[in-house]
Amino acid sequence: MKRRILLVFAALILALSCRAALAWNSIGHMSVAWVAYQKLTPVEKARVKALLRRNPYYKKWLSNIPAGTSSADRDLYVFMMAATWPDQIKAMGSGYTGNDNPPHNEMASLNDGYAAKKAHKYWHFVDTPLGGDPANQDSLSSPNVTQKITAFRAELAGKTSAPLKSYALAWLLHLVGDIHQPLHCSTRISTGHPKGDLGGNLVLVAGPAKELHGFWDGALGDGNTKDFMRAVRAVAALPDPDPVLAANDKEGDWSAESFKLAQSAVYVDPVGAGLGPYTLDDVYTANTQKIARERVSLAGARLTVVIKEALQCNNKRCAH
Repeated sequence: MKRRILLVFAALILALSCRAALAWNSIGHMSVAWVAYQKLTPVEKARVKALLRRNPYYKKWLSNIPAGTSSADRDLYVFMMAATWPDQIKAMGSGYTGNDNPPHNEMASLNDGYAAKKAHKYWHFVDTPLGGDPANQDSLSSPNVTQKITAFRAELAGKTSAPLKSYALAWLLHLVGDIHQPLHCSTRISTGHPKGDLGGNLVLVAGPAKELHGFWDGALGDGNTKDFMRAVRAVAALPDPDPVLAANDKEGDWSAESFKLAQSAVYVDPVGAGLGPYTLDDVYTANTQKIARERVSLAGARLTVVIKEALQCNNKRCAH
């Protein structure tokens, strides 16, 4: 009993310091970006390159790429690494500040740009309640991942300044991946945790992942931003996305899909009703990996649509 209490306490400390830390981790996010980049036209690629050059981490990303890399591959790798930027700025020592709780009355349309040095950790998820009495549940926090995708799509398509468009693009590259991770769109309500389990961060599992959210994050493999070649290799195992689903450009539907997967595939045996720890068997692991590959592939296809719609590019030029 004492050991169980210590484990649960450790999970609470981890969750409070690292709420919904990553979605798919860097390998998954860079895989989403790789898929999206393949369908961009040369004009669209030039436009996103120009916007990403304004990101304060741009030179850092370039430094990760070996000398002699072709310019085409270099642009692809930077695009992939840019998809990890909203997680990079959450790291200790990044110089960015903020926790997982949105400030009171922050508008969902906020674009405060690179100069603000805010990590905006609460933009990465939407805590849709799973279980419990709906009458006793608080409304969804605002702003959340669904709202921010809506806002940044409008920013990228609008007549705002290039620096703010760059900021919107960097967030979109990441958040479109986030919203396709089931545990970024759900939080399980229980008697012991009426406010939810923080997207599975409080649920302990055996193994290196330590908690359920981390297990799903790492379904495509482990690595950080510098490991972009691992993502290049990982995409070889991705299935082709369902064309009908890929054409759905409504972020509210994407969130609803992830929530349903949390119900049908995340909080299922051997994951019980409590906080664990649970040992996830081969069947559960294989299904997690299958779903992760499908969701990453679908996220990449939808990210392509988001970028194309926002930039309104054709064979000659990009609007705005």
